Amino acid sequence: MALLPIIVAPDPRLKKRCEPVEQVDDALRRLMDDMLETMYDAPGIGLAAPQVGVLKRIIVVDVAAKEGPRQPHQMVNPELVWASEAEASYEEGCLSLPEHYAEVERPASVKVRYLDREGETRELEADGLLATCVQHEMDHLEGLLFVDHISALKRKMILRKLIKAKKAGKHPEPAAAE
Repeated sequence: MALLPIIVAPDPRLKKRCEPVEQVDDALRRLMDDMLETMYDAPGIGLAAPQVGVLKRIIVVDVAAKEGPRQPHQMVNPELVWASEAEASYEEGCLSLPEHYAEVERPASVKVRYLDREGETRELEADGLLATCVQHEMDHLEGLLFVDHISALKRKMILRKLIKAKKAGKHPEPAAAE
């Protein structure tokens, strides 16, 4: 397994809609394992393929407590099949927007259909933090960031700070997308 460089906003690759995965194979499983290793190392609770320069519909999440056993989910071509009317608000952050957080409202519960690491169709019913994390990562597949759910003023302030940090060399540019 290998650690992958995480793309930091603003970067045009983070605003692109991802393509569906045609087949789950060994190379894709290796990528998902690398994404999990990268997410754990960051540390984070979710990571989407575009954040590591791969414009494919792949996400990994694990919201298990740090002191407990890991409970990773690897999802290929995830699609929302149901979302509750009830909403929940969480303070969200993102590995592609380091050190920035904002309250975001999303459906409190969701059902997601996806392919697992063996290419089998699965469904996951999630609520609480897991539901929020899955929706956050799925947004990345559509070219959306959590700051797209907050006021324009707050979003511009966060993006200005990230541009300033990049210019200061705090967040170097990773290699071009595959």
